[in-house]
Amino acid sequence: MSGFHNRARALRARETSAEARLWQALRGRRLAGWKFRRQHPIDRYVVDFVTLPGKLVIEVDGVTHGGGAEITRDAARADALERLGFMVIRVTNVDVYENLDGVLEAIVAQLSGR
Repeated sequence: MSGFHNRARALRARETSAEARLWQALRGRRLAGWKFRRQHPIDRYVVDFVTLPGKLVIEVDGVTHGGGAEITRDAARADALERLGFMVIRVTNVDVYENLDGVLEAIVAQLSGR
């Protein structure tokens, strides 16, 4: 098994509570019939969630994504994924906790436009 697959497995084992909450809404084709994967390797990255048929990546950002270096790194990562044909949307932990329905609506809106 590759290093990226091992890393993905480790990340799944220690997901954040926001990721766990969003995963419950996405797993088993619960969101409009779309199949999602969590902590899935794409190229040199492991993304939080992805629907491969929809080419949509969802990243859940906690407080560690607010600094300048993290913002720059996240933008470079999004650019690389977009060059591979994926749309990347970012949601915060707060969005998932306080407005899960809105997060899910935004995801469906992105998927219906693809």
